[in-house]
Amino acid sequence: MSKIPENDQPMPLVSHLTELRTRLLRCVAAIFIIFAGLFSFTQQIYTFVSTPLRQYLPVGATMIATDVSSPFLTPLKLTMMVSLFLAIPVILHQIWGFIAPGLYKHEKRIAVPLLVSSILLFYCGMAFAYFLVFPLIFKFFAAATPAGVEMMTDITSYLDFVMTLFFAFGVAFEIPVAVVLLVWIGVVDVKALKKMRPYVIIGCFVVGMILTPPDIFSQTLLAVPMWMLFEIGLLFGGLIKKRGDHEESADNDGNDQPPATQP
Repeated sequence: MSKIPENDQPMPLVSHLTELRTRLLRCVAAIFIIFAGLFSFTQQIYTFVSTPLRQYLPVGATMIATDVSSPFLTPLKLTMMVSLFLAIPVILHQIWGFIAPGLYKHEKRIAVPLLVSSILLFYCGMAFAYFLVFPLIFKFFAAATPAGVEMMTDITSYLDFVMTLFFAFGVAFEIPVAVVLLVWIGVVDVKALKKMRPYVIIGCFVVGMILTPPDIFSQTLLAVPMWMLFEIGLLFGGLIKKRGDHEESADNDGNDQPPATQP
């Protein structure tokens, strides 16, 4: 039986809670440090995020602020959200540092690629929304504006709209990681998921309808990538050995034991 690494020593419950508090404080500190660095650029950040809409506004039209404090508070709110998104690697690293001592060695080997992939996929989802989805949606909205109506969007409403889409696409791009995890822990196998493909496709469109604004374009632009990502998850899921198989081989070999824990 292999020895327990030094950083995987048994810990009492109070020590676990203390470590959890420390890691939560680090997450909060990371968010505020990033926010402090971006505070001077709040207006520029909002200008960048609003570019996909402003380029399709009619000539002479601008975005508007219907509330007195909106010109200050809305860019500030956006900067805080950007700080949260940028701090995701730090947050996930702290989560990993907290749960890693309780994992098998083979679990650590697969968890690290999944952790890195989840970060990259979330950012890819946001980039997909900004560079591809937003221009298509706003171009359609601008072209569909009725005659006699001037398109002038409130900055707070726009922020709520784009943040919903950013989050929806960021989470949707995590589908391959979710599929691999489900296959790995043995909840379902790849063959069963392939049989469920028609229901998954319908579910993608239902989720797209719920998470996106009520138009067919944004729904489709979310549902189709979700389906493609599901297929990618099936591809990688077929290469993953189930967790139970790992644990059975570990028990037989006696050389891959989980760290000891103490209540």
